[in-house]
Amino acid sequence: MIRPGKMLRQVLKSIFKKPATTKYPFVKATMPDRFRGKLKFYPERCIGCKMCMRDCPAGAIEIVKVGDKAFECYIDLGKCIYCAQCVDSCMKKALESTKEFELAALDREKLKIKYDAKPGEVPKE
Repeated sequence: MIRPGKMLRQVLKSIFKKPATTKYPFVKATMPDRFRGKLKFYPERCIGCKMCMRDCPAGAIEIVKVGDKAFECYIDLGKCIYCAQCVDSCMKKALESTKEFELAALDREKLKIKYDAKPGEVPKE
């Protein structure tokens, strides 16, 4: 049992200490440089080798050829384990791991992202 005098000393000590927790989501969290977050696809860099598909342990990536040197990418963020193995195996750096981590969704279909073959377009979710 903690004596009241000892407990009062701990309470006063904790009042002047810096809090150990952060004020997330009110204060945006900063992620480290090598953080593995949401994947981003650059269709203009993709050569269609499909090494990312073969190396993905979760089977979350699909590359589809839609034209001459034009590829679409389908990423299922619900399956992805964010290991970034696909980023490491891509020779042309067509996949990139971003710092985005707020990916929660109530509908699993919203976690399936399609990146069109035309560069510069916003991905459809």
